[in-house]
Amino acid sequence: MKTKTIDMKNKQQVILDLKNCPLFGSVSDRVYDAGEFLFHESMPRQGIYWITKGEVEILKGIGDHPVRLTLLGDGTLLGERILLSSEIPHLTSAKTTKETRVIFLPKKYLQRIKTENQPLFEHLARIAGELLAQRLASVKGLTPLEKKVRVEHDLLGERELPANVLYGVQTQRAIENFPITGIPISNFPNLIKSLAMVKKAAALANNELGLLDEEKTSAITQACDEIVDGKYHEFFVVDVLQGGAGTSTNMNANEVIANRALEILGHPYGSYEIIHPNNHVNLSQSTNDAYPTAMRLGLLFALQSLVSAMDELKNSFAVKSNEFADVIKMGRTQLQDAVPMTLGQEFGAFATMIEEDISRVKEAMELLKEINLGATAIGTGLNSPPKYTATVRKFLLKITGLNLKTAANLVEATQDTGAYVQLSGVLKRVAVKLSKISNDLRLLSSGPRAGINEINLPPMQPGSSIMPGKVNPVIPEVVNQIAFEVVGHDVTVTMAAEAGQLQLNVMEPVITFSLFSSINHLRQGCIVLSERCIKGVSANRSHALELVEKSIGLVTALNPYLGYEKSSEVASEALTSGKSVYDIVLEKGYLTKEKLDSILDPEKMVKSED
Repeated sequence: MKTKTIDMKNKQQVILDLKNCPLFGSVSDRVYDAGEFLFHESMPRQGIYWITKGEVEILKGIGDHPVRLTLLGDGTLLGERILLSSEIPHLTSAKTTKETRVIFLPKKYLQRIKTENQPLFEHLARIAGELLAQRLASVKGLTPLEKKVRVEHDLLGERELPANVLYGVQTQRAIENFPITGIPISNFPNLIKSLAMVKKAAALANNELGLLDEEKTSAITQACDEIVDGKYHEFFVVDVLQGGAGTSTNMNANEVIANRALEILGHPYGSYEIIHPNNHVNLSQSTNDAYPTAMRLGLLFALQSLVSAMDELKNSFAVKSNEFADVIKMGRTQLQDAVPMTLGQEFGAFATMIEEDISRVKEAMELLKEINLGATAIGTGLNSPPKYTATVRKFLLKITGLNLKTAANLVEATQDTGAYVQLSGVLKRVAVKLSKISNDLRLLSSGPRAGINEINLPPMQPGSSIMPGKVNPVIPEVVNQIAFEVVGHDVTVTMAAEAGQLQLNVMEPVITFSLFSSINHLRQGCIVLSERCIKGVSANRSHALELVEKSIGLVTALNPYLGYEKSSEVASEALTSGKSVYDIVLEKGYLTKEKLDSILDPEKMVKSED
């Protein structure tokens, strides 16, 4: 796919107008590393991005791996829709493919132009509309399928299916047999791409071992490459929940690849005497080794995206930890006042919690790198030629770039789903800790007048249809719900792993669905929590300090000086009388004012010794 630029004349006019604006000196200039996101789909618009050097891919779709729509290169503007409406969130994501230099024009800069130079803003908005129309026109949609049919047959007989679809009769039967969730496997693009990688590796191995001729190999591998590049995913239509241990998913892939290969060679779909889904695309394989291998690859790719999102969230907490380093507040245990701390320490703990879980996810990823490709049906390698297992792994390593290894015991590896149970447990751990953090955010922002109210969460939407002015902590709430779902998925994975019998676990489709769903939703939850909540959190500094000064918890600091009995006496009197701990100690003459001031200095109490 070539890098595209949109209408040089209009693009250059926008850039020229912006550069000539007196406010231009206030914009930021940043270099992004390869793989960094400029913005995420569905996130609020923050400004306009001008690529001065590099390359950015535009991605559509929230999930384990969005589909690439186009590539944009030097001199391209992104996010210009904000000139037309700042309320519409990003409809796509923008991710760098290599080191990229970007000049960023923030929303506040554009607002100043609108306020101080209305004619210029209207001029820019008009050109932005033209650019947007050109960009939308450059992204081709799917061609509607013709209302014709073709007939294919299998061992159960004949079936009609749409003439122009790439899938075949076995996929059509799966559509009929499993109308369960309405969610097609194409919702998990990493799984589809990984299936294509496995099929390509198998074709290359079969060719090297003399089982598949050059013409068929070339056509099959080209079809696989196109699927890896994001094409034809709309033809992966079988439901995510299915009987048959994933056979329907495997055959959907075999049929799409076979028919696209036939098309490449100039033959009509269904000409299986030339390239057959089973005899050629599935050669030397079984569903029982191809499907779980692809599943593991897909999970590894999806987990890479999750780790990236978790890292973004961790960094957001770390930034707030620094920002709030001097905000004195009351620490609490069992929802009761404990001892003073800083809000920075609290948010720093959140960052560390996420960082620890990133390490646990990476550990679980290592278990997924053991594959059983070459095992065929039950691990004995029946119907695969000598040296096939080592040969296919060689090609798969090259295709994926992953450090994969073949299981030492393929009979064990074909039936054992322990790695999925381990991964699911780690995802549950991530979910539980994210939910705990979300609970804390809701408590700390509660009120605002009748709660703790030490922090303010950014207001995202009106909170009530009946109570005017109410704003709810909706972002932490949705993260809580993601966590509940992930915990449920963990139970499903546990039961499905336990339900395997003898040499195969036929419940892998629900394990696949559960794990990919958990990963995708956790990933998006991390992004939403970071972008729509944590980055906008502010501290109620004076209120937090006031709570410290009024807290009975301060008496803990007096314990080394007064002893437990006197400290308890002071605490009890403060609770019943409403007086402060400070005043009671002075009244009773337990300590001098100078000594008391030194002991109860909040800044001293929050600093730990080196």
